[in-house]
Amino acid sequence: MPIYHIGPKRLVVGAHYGLKEWIIQRVTAIVMVVFTIVLLLDYCLTGSATYEGWAGLFSNQLMKLLTLLAFISLFYHAWIGIRDIWMDYIKPVSIRLTLQVLSVLYLLACAAYAVEILWKV
Repeated sequence: MPIYHIGPKRLVVGAHYGLKEWIIQRVTAIVMVVFTIVLLLDYCLTGSATYEGWAGLFSNQLMKLLTLLAFISLFYHAWIGIRDIWMDYIKPVSIRLTLQVLSVLYLLACAAYAVEILWKV
């Protein structure tokens, strides 16, 4: 496979560039869809939309772990998307790095808050 130099700093190495992130976004999307289906099935089978019904559902340790997996998938999915937006549209490196760091800190804070909420129920 030939390697082409485009511009003074960019090296194009082939079609696999970004493939890992693309696959991760698809896997995390599938995890979120499966979790949504589980919630919809529970609601359709029990019909309980009360606080007590939801508290009962999330008092199960397995459901807490599945919810945590869905949240982690959501945050990782969001990170890949927002990182790509910053990389594509913010050209000054210092601003892009600042936005990326702020995005990571925000998503980590959201993840910590999600864990706190899940283990309070």
